[in-house]
Amino acid sequence: MSSRSRRALSVAAVAAALLAATACTTTAASPTTASPSALPASQSSQPGPAAIESASTQPNIVLVLTDDLSKNLVRYMPNLRKMQQDGTTFTNYTVTDSLCCPSRASLFKGQFPHNTGIYKNHGSDGGFRLFHSRGQESSTFATDLKAAGYRTGFFGKYLNEYLPATSFNGGKPYVPPGWDQWFAGGNAYDNFIYALNENGTVKKYGKKPQEYLTDVLSAKATGFITASAATGSPFMLEVATYAPHAPFTPAPRDAKLFPGLTIPRTAAYDRLPADAPAWLAGHPRLNAEQKARMDVEFRKRAQSVQSVDRMLGALRDTLTKAGVADETLVVFASDNGFHMGEYTLPSGKQTAFDTDVNVPLIVAGHGVKAGQNVEAVVENTDLRPTFANLAGEPAPAEVDGQSLRQLLAGETPARWRTAALIEHRDPATDPADPDYEHDSINIPPSYDAIRTADFTYVQYVDGTREYYDRRADPDQLRNLAGSLPADRLTQLRASVRAMTTCVGAEACLTAASAVS
Repeated sequence: MSSRSRRALSVAAVAAALLAATACTTTAASPTTASPSALPASQSSQPGPAAIESASTQPNIVLVLTDDLSKNLVRYMPNLRKMQQDGTTFTNYTVTDSLCCPSRASLFKGQFPHNTGIYKNHGSDGGFRLFHSRGQESSTFATDLKAAGYRTGFFGKYLNEYLPATSFNGGKPYVPPGWDQWFAGGNAYDNFIYALNENGTVKKYGKKPQEYLTDVLSAKATGFITASAATGSPFMLEVATYAPHAPFTPAPRDAKLFPGLTIPRTAAYDRLPADAPAWLAGHPRLNAEQKARMDVEFRKRAQSVQSVDRMLGALRDTLTKAGVADETLVVFASDNGFHMGEYTLPSGKQTAFDTDVNVPLIVAGHGVKAGQNVEAVVENTDLRPTFANLAGEPAPAEVDGQSLRQLLAGETPARWRTAALIEHRDPATDPADPDYEHDSINIPPSYDAIRTADFTYVQYVDGTREYYDRRADPDQLRNLAGSLPADRLTQLRASVRAMTTCVGAEACLTAASAVS
């Protein structure tokens, strides 16, 4: 039965569903051992553009946002691979910065960092407190969808510096505008012994297996879906996991999976690019201790995403049981990637290499073509206008991104960008920052970069540059910037300047479409 025909349900039934939405315990599922086999190559057909018009005008939206999930973990996630078969994979999805808070701010606002003003995880140029003090929360995809009649819910990690007990002017624990249901954590990276702001009340959790955070979020999110589907109104939820962020804590039932698994030894592993940029050129090779530690870390990351994958399967199963799967768009993404040994760098992020900025974006469900790989260049700035478009509303004027609706349906837009922008500023050097790097030689200086389907170009604050022809050199091991003709460098610098100063969807599309 369609959710749009459920409006006659009794108040008692809806109340029971709402009670389920606030459940805080989970039932331990049997472990799923994900096979590290190659991704499936399904090309099954699905209704194309017409499906969007013939289905309900306001589809439900489920966004699953992971933390530091790199592409090399997808192979260990069977439910996510099934979602690839059922939907669309964007192979050139780029984040605006390979750092948590700037990337998440871009997703909420649909804007580049130069327009959000959020460049770091904390302090005078980043973090939740700056985002809040600038009034940024008054206009996000949550407020868009709330105004369009959606029931909204948030579960998990919000913005760096936010804590469950955060309050202003002596009020109760803070809940941002736009959210009907709010279950947000703080520094809960261990996934145990944490607190959640549950609709304005702080609740503490401990170390019991059933209190593993990803499982708790899964239970609350599935309850929200059941409750929301029962109302007959459209709904939107974001589930933002802390996994697989360091310290890479897996659920207890997954802690022995993948024995002997080690980091993939790609061509870039423990190898400097030829003509490496100044900050990287003198970097030492990895030592035996670093290699051994990262092998353990990678195994823990593969273990920790098992709970995320089970959650994804549970969310999709709940949509089916509630009768709303065909009316729901499910989006899976990560705030940034993660390198582990590539380019001689120990575990971390923040670079413009594909390991850090080119992350999974997989979408299935309402109006989405199945088994489709899309090479169009897309960014996290595109999700807000996509959600607004699906809700039947125009994107706010402040948005820099473009709706992905046509691409999801298998259509080619009349105009589309050829380049994505990456803006990275002062690296995280505060020991209180969850992305703190103990050794500054592992952190790039500030830079601006553009990434097309074919190449990556980087301009550092110290004047050095990188240029990688990724078609010929997909591992980004030959920096060609020193051999580019002067007129080509002039063209690239002009492109970076245009993209780092653009404001609004039209100006940013024009700037990003001129890059070749």
